[in-house]
Amino acid sequence: MKQKSDEQVTNLVLKATAKARAEISPDAERGWTEPVQWPVECTVGPGLEGAIACESQIGYVHGAAGSLLYRGYDIFDLAAHSSFEEVSFLLLYGHLPAPAELEKFKANLKRYRHLPVTLRRIMSFPLEEMHPMAALRLGTHMIRQELSYADLEAMRPSIESAISADEDSIPMETMPRGEEHAIYEFKRRRAKARQHRYPPSGMESCYHLISGVAVVAAAIARIRQGCMPIEADDSLSHAGNFLYMLTGRKPDPMEERLMDIALILHADHGMNASTFASMVVASTLSDIYFCIGTGIAALSGPLHGGANEQVIHLLREIGSPEKVPAWYKQARKEKRIIMGFGHRVYKAYDPRARIFAPLARKLARKNKDTWNLYKTAEALEKEVVSTLGKEKKIFPNVDFYSGIVYTCMGIPTEMFTPIFAVSRVAGWTARVTEYLKNNRIFRPRAIYTGPFELEYVPIEKRGR
Repeated sequence: MKQKSDEQVTNLVLKATAKARAEISPDAERGWTEPVQWPVECTVGPGLEGAIACESQIGYVHGAAGSLLYRGYDIFDLAAHSSFEEVSFLLLYGHLPAPAELEKFKANLKRYRHLPVTLRRIMSFPLEEMHPMAALRLGTHMIRQELSYADLEAMRPSIESAISADEDSIPMETMPRGEEHAIYEFKRRRAKARQHRYPPSGMESCYHLISGVAVVAAAIARIRQGCMPIEADDSLSHAGNFLYMLTGRKPDPMEERLMDIALILHADHGMNASTFASMVVASTLSDIYFCIGTGIAALSGPLHGGANEQVIHLLREIGSPEKVPAWYKQARKEKRIIMGFGHRVYKAYDPRARIFAPLARKLARKNKDTWNLYKTAEALEKEVVSTLGKEKKIFPNVDFYSGIVYTCMGIPTEMFTPIFAVSRVAGWTARVTEYLKNNRIFRPRAIYTGPFELEYVPIEKRGR
């Protein structure tokens, strides 16, 4: 049964792969795929758009071609043949694991699925009144308390040999272009012999978070429904166990495989807002648990995570595929934002959406309601691509069909963004770990546009 389901899903992904590769030419972009000679000149827009913050070997998004790579491997190949555990190992270590390495990695993740202290602590909070992402951020800090000694004074990082002070950036801030030669000194902190079981950084902490965020997210879903958290089942994969702990039922092989692919597709995506937020915190030498908590906070914003929730609401608002043309015509007249379409980076079809679309179709056949959602989405995609796709290169993004997949699995819409975090924690931890090897504290500048030489007026002489 499991083998047959895996083959069916793999064939769907391979068909999507063939179609995508027939339509795109993912040649690397010169200037964005070569070693950087610091300092570098670039055109920067508001919100640091276009700024180059660092070099990375973890992931590459080629927006014009609709291509996504993890450590050089095409996302289509990983979705068809890999697993979330293997992809997490790839992101963290830079190579695909040998069988023994993968088994050891899986054993580590299983060991940290059991978080009795963390679950007991978060259950003392009114999670039913909290947004799931707020609860997930809280849970991440509880993992920090249970599994690390991060709050001990002895565990604070040494700054004796780290260049991270604001003073270090002053030479680059003198006009017009700073010193003749910018100084980029990357020094290793002297290692100190410590006997603590779990220091607040390093690969062990990455395991804590990749495993623990999934456990906490599932527990939050259960508690919000008035149920008790479920103990992990170590016979299941990471994706299967997450679904089991979230829904309270063992997933069928098809659902387990589809959740595995969903986690793979969300695991990393360049220097997005939540990844950047995590790295900014890491650059101060804060511990990795705080870094990931910051990533969760950034992901909770409606401009970053949560769009797939809005897609489901939108499709239900439309009602049926027959109503799409009239609805779309009115939406364009009102200049409404159509959730699930367009992307800051992609000017082509999001490769993740290409994979999610046939998977959503496969699952949606389960019942009349989800089939209606899918057919409505399909009709809306046709309308948007035939107009905005041609006019402005706006196509479906990863959020457009992923919400349908989760809905078919019986997952509440408010848990869609936490699922995003359950996956993206692999990318966050990998990027933070990579950046810290050559750390430099982030210190962009703001252009001051305020007044000068204002005279201070004592409070008793100020009018209203």
